[in-house]
Amino acid sequence: MSGLGARDIGHRVVVRHRIPGGLTDLIGVLQAWTPELLTVRHTDSTVHEIPVADVTAAKTIPEMPLRPVDVDQLFLTTALGRPAAETAYVGHWLLRASAGWTGRANSLLPAGSPGMPVADALKHAEAFYDERGLPPLALIRLGSPEDAEIRSCGWVDARPAQSDVLVLHTTLDHVNAEPRYDVQLAEHPGDAWYAAAFDGPVPAVAPQVMEGAPKAVFASITLDGQVAAVARGAMTGHWLAVDAVRVSADFRRRGLGTAVVQGLARWAGPLGGRRTYLEVLLENEAAMATYTRLGYREAYRYRYLTSR
Repeated sequence: MSGLGARDIGHRVVVRHRIPGGLTDLIGVLQAWTPELLTVRHTDSTVHEIPVADVTAAKTIPEMPLRPVDVDQLFLTTALGRPAAETAYVGHWLLRASAGWTGRANSLLPAGSPGMPVADALKHAEAFYDERGLPPLALIRLGSPEDAEIRSCGWVDARPAQSDVLVLHTTLDHVNAEPRYDVQLAEHPGDAWYAAAFDGPVPAVAPQVMEGAPKAVFASITLDGQVAAVARGAMTGHWLAVDAVRVSADFRRRGLGTAVVQGLARWAGPLGGRRTYLEVLLENEAAMATYTRLGYREAYRYRYLTSR
């Protein structure tokens, strides 16, 4: 007997097992389990299949401690997790447009060098958005050099009445426990998923943005014949992006938001996922409490600036 079971899938384990010439220990995430075979993913993403008959001892081990995050890298990763419908570049700076739906998909992401003076780069940005009938926006990581440089060019807070947006991160080990509910995963969302994700009509560009990532999945929980909770996940390298988390008003305070995040984390683990991030308004106290309980912590925060 290995001492492990199906309930331990997604958790870190140590497995001592026989190999030619002796014994060895393997530490990794339990990816699959049967009474005859353990499938363990090592931290280097190699997958090991270990016959239970060769196992001399096995157990779950504590989650990995939350390591510091490379904020500059994560700032760029967030743009890849949910790509805009249309993009262009000014040097390394990314211009995004999606018919006005969401700030993230319709704003300048100033990361790296624009290849010209900042004032000139911002003029290019204004022209890009003017051509599309959109207000010029820049998503600014607070406290970054770009924050000070763009403000010095006269750009101001576009949403002064709204709180900061926090980008939170953690390791998959903190969020990949077995969900309390059955979480369904689909490569393409159906009408029921979109109906649960939006109040009212779905913006025409939304499917293009939501489904535009190379590796995305759509989670849902159905209760009493109704889609009660939804969320979206996308993989960029070893990062799992979690967004579009929404629980129907009739089903709140039951842990469904936690469950869909856990379902996405379990999807990401076998794909090489190691870390996860999401974005939340600081003023959204309920969501902040849920994500903090799951182990998410602040990486950085941002706001939108505009020249008008």
